Amino acid sequence: MRCLQSQQTISRQPWPAQRPWQQQRSSCRRTRLQQQQRSAAAKVHASLSISQPGDESHDPARVDYAPKDRKQLWMAAIKPPMYSVGIVPVLVGAAAAKFHHGVVAWQQCGALVLGAICVIAWLNLSNDAFDAATGVDEHKHESVVNLTGNRNGVLLTAKLFLAAGLGLLAGNINTAHDPRVLYMLGAAIVCGYVYQGPPFRFSYKGLGEPLCFMAFGPLATTAFYLAHSPAHTTAAAAAAAGPAAAAAASGVSSWFAGVSPLVGLLAVLVGISTTVILFCSHWHQIQGDIRAGKMSPLVRLGTEAACQVLLAATAAPYLIALAAAAAGVCPTPLLGCLLLSLPAAKSLLDYAFANHTVPAQIAPLKKFGVRWHVAMGLSLVAGLLIS
Repeated sequence: MRCLQSQQTISRQPWPAQRPWQQQRSSCRRTRLQQQQRSAAAKVHASLSISQPGDESHDPARVDYAPKDRKQLWMAAIKPPMYSVGIVPVLVGAAAAKFHHGVVAWQQCGALVLGAICVIAWLNLSNDAFDAATGVDEHKHESVVNLTGNRNGVLLTAKLFLAAGLGLLAGNINTAHDPRVLYMLGAAIVCGYVYQGPPFRFSYKGLGEPLCFMAFGPLATTAFYLAHSPAHTTAAAAAAAGPAAAAAASGVSSWFAGVSPLVGLLAVLVGISTTVILFCSHWHQIQGDIRAGKMSPLVRLGTEAACQVLLAATAAPYLIALAAAAAGVCPTPLLGCLLLSLPAAKSLLDYAFANHTVPAQIAPLKKFGVRWHVAMGLSLVAGLLIS
């Protein structure tokens, strides 16, 4: 009994107070932790520039990540890296012509690149103007229409770019020996218009990605290959295509008569990588798209399922190329160079899976898509030139 009472007495005694040096260490540790937390919060706030809920421009699904400096806003609106989607098909088509025929007119290639850039400028500016009409870009600070306040002026500038692009393309393509080039590029431009243009607005129905694939892949890449090919090599194929190519939709398949399986492979790879860029542009603006009635793939899928789609789309070019190499269609040096773009593909996927639940963080995903697209395009060109 006496032992039990002594134990209870001991248990009720307070713990000994911390010594001065222990108190000082605990205080320093708490101070460092608080400083780290404040520093991290300040960095996040500064880097994301998140709009406050009280601000009328606040969109929980589209955090304002655009730079506030006007010069930076203009650079974001012009989107210089995006012009790679027009350059890559021209370069890949030229390299494929060099592989098949041993010659390529690089001066003509440069003119076609400039023409393609003008067409992409038309596409970007006209889409900006068309989106302004629906209100989907109402709070998009890096919009040319919002920066200028002149939608009609932007639309007129877009048309001037289209006219310049068509002039450069037509002036550097000999349609006499193969009119299919004109048909294919015309069809690609039509795809670009119906993507956002009224009354079609197919992107609002979730059909933007198939249009993008066809425009930049089978149509544009194949057309630029034919444009770079010598006249005598395409005359027979053009004759095989016949006048039906210009007539009904049933004749569209004849546009590709005489085109090698390798060129078809290249067109598919370029089409997939270009479409991935478009797919990556929807992730941070789901709620804005819903309000505008735009049924983008991310609105339909959500980011969790979209990550799996992105994984499949990014892996597809490598699997297709491996199958083509096994079938003897893809040269080994070309396959080896293509694999050099794998680090860019991994960076794209890592960023998507790590940040897809946070709109402020996932917004730059399109930049990773552009880097992968450029890496793949340059690897294809290099692989063709050394094969």
